[in-house]
Amino acid sequence: MRELTIEELYDLNHTLAAPYLEGFTYPWEALEGLSDFIIALGRRLSGEEYEEIGEQIWAAKSAVVAPTASITGPAIIGKNSQVRHCAFIRGSVLVGDTCVVGNSTELKNVILFDHVQVPHYNYVGDSILGYHSHMGAGSITSNVKSDKQLVVVKAGEVRLETGRKKVGGMLGDFVELGCGTVVNPGSVIGRNTSVYPLSMVRGYIPANSVYKNQGEIVERRP
Repeated sequence: MRELTIEELYDLNHTLAAPYLEGFTYPWEALEGLSDFIIALGRRLSGEEYEEIGEQIWAAKSAVVAPTASITGPAIIGKNSQVRHCAFIRGSVLVGDTCVVGNSTELKNVILFDHVQVPHYNYVGDSILGYHSHMGAGSITSNVKSDKQLVVVKAGEVRLETGRKKVGGMLGDFVELGCGTVVNPGSVIGRNTSVYPLSMVRGYIPANSVYKNQGEIVERRP
């Protein structure tokens, strides 16, 4: 299903992961080898623009990392990004340029494209967040099913086996999640879509939509 592909969800001009993501059809396929990719990329980064601030942790010299943040490698923090007070980065994390990783936000095995904001009490695990996407305060990606079975991505009658126990949310470019939203395992949200606060998102949400609740998804007005 084309709507679920990397090509449809993301503009690869806005991430250092572009050459890596180009090797896959669906975004969740990139989760498996992300750690190795980040390590290889970190070792190639310009010493004029980046510095290794910890074991396999590379941060742009223009980035601001709070001394109270906890970061475990491998991780890359992009140019002009902010990692704020008590952020918890647990490894296999690529933060793009001009991003905000906020207070008490936790990241694990994720790609944040440029200009992504996860600024307040967010959990993002085994997920990819597209260019200029934003998660409202307290919104999270749930990455493990309650029955602990392998995650299946569902879109209408289409069912795609991921082969993974952990798959969070795949948010396209310019996705806006309202405060307190839960994105269930294997959910895919198309570009330019907004989700109402306190929503529980499951499955595929089309691009250019407004998600009001599970039974009410309307086309975004120009």
